[in-house]
Amino acid sequence: MTDEWCDLRWGDLATLEYGKALRGYDGADGRFRVFGTNGPIGWHEEPLCNHPSVIIGRKGAYRGVYFSRDPFFVIDTAFYLEPKAAIDARWAYYELLTHDINAMDSGSAIPSTSRDSFYALPVRVPPLPEQRRIGEILGALDDKIELSQRMNDTLEAITRSIFKSWFINFDPVRAKAEGQPPFGMDAEIAALFPDSFEDSALGKIPQGWTNASIGDLAENLHEITRPDEMAPSTPYIALEHMPRQSITLGEWAVADGVASAKYRFRRGDLLFGKLRPYFHKTGVAPLDGVCSTDILVIRPKSHDWFGFLLGYISSSELVDYVSARAYGTKMPRTNWEDIANYPVILPDSRAASAFALVANPLVGRIRSNIFESRTLATIRDTLLPKLMSSEIRVREAEKIVESVARLSN
Repeated sequence: MTDEWCDLRWGDLATLEYGKALRGYDGADGRFRVFGTNGPIGWHEEPLCNHPSVIIGRKGAYRGVYFSRDPFFVIDTAFYLEPKAAIDARWAYYELLTHDINAMDSGSAIPSTSRDSFYALPVRVPPLPEQRRIGEILGALDDKIELSQRMNDTLEAITRSIFKSWFINFDPVRAKAEGQPPFGMDAEIAALFPDSFEDSALGKIPQGWTNASIGDLAENLHEITRPDEMAPSTPYIALEHMPRQSITLGEWAVADGVASAKYRFRRGDLLFGKLRPYFHKTGVAPLDGVCSTDILVIRPKSHDWFGFLLGYISSSELVDYVSARAYGTKMPRTNWEDIANYPVILPDSRAASAFALVANPLVGRIRSNIFESRTLATIRDTLLPKLMSSEIRVREAEKIVESVARLSN
């Protein structure tokens, strides 16, 4: 290739290689990531592709495009890219994101990516050094987004761990009962926990604590709003925006085009997916907005109980409890009554307040990371097609990224 951009076809640059059938990858502890038509699905002890490359879904109604910087395995529902010319793998990934892979249907009974259609795709190819810089610029943004998500996972894990230690396992109480100082807390907080247990309907509980239920601490809001009452830019959260087993709600749409009534929620409310509750979709609203009526809006009666309530509402134990009581065969649903009746062991309010002082900053940091990631994603999505079409060049893109970085510091 010369110093100029070339207009070619993807068939000039690479082939699509078939993945291989594989069993046992979902629970394996192998070193190499396994990809399917919709992305990472497990691990394996040996790679199928030994270099960084792009994975493209082969079968299914929705087929994605993914990148792996490390050697990986691909099952038989996906392809991987094998270069025929000197190209940068990460640049190739971003270039392919500008195409609609799902439109390349082979015409078979099961939607499948057509290799012939892929090979016919037009592609503007910059010189290899420029490919690398484009990949580095866009990749740096994605790396920051990924780091932010990992940080949020860690913050969630810390919040859950402290909640479980204090209010489920009663570690501070057990330590004091054995004459030991509770681990990881100062004397002022330790003084909020009793040093003995007493009998209750739920078994042994800390002295002075009581049996209660979620409904004693929270209420379910039904603030209905009609489509003509919503501004088009109103944030809208549906079940598909809620991840499983994570309180981080980083995705939402807008109400423009919404055709039915929705529930209003406020920043800090807890959202709980009531349709198929075993999917474990529950999280903290990062902003004001509206949500699907298949989502319960739960609000603590007192801010002091926010962290305590979050610990229970997002727990696997509560999700299992309401899932066992869900009604409906094909589309089981839970309801507020079952959640409200979930039994809890109520601590002294001062202990709950102390936990809120721990949990609130952690949740606040998660919220900050969400908005930072969305800003980075917007920049990436704006730059991607412009870089791939040479509408803007690398130096200009670098200046844009640098200016945003300065503003965020």
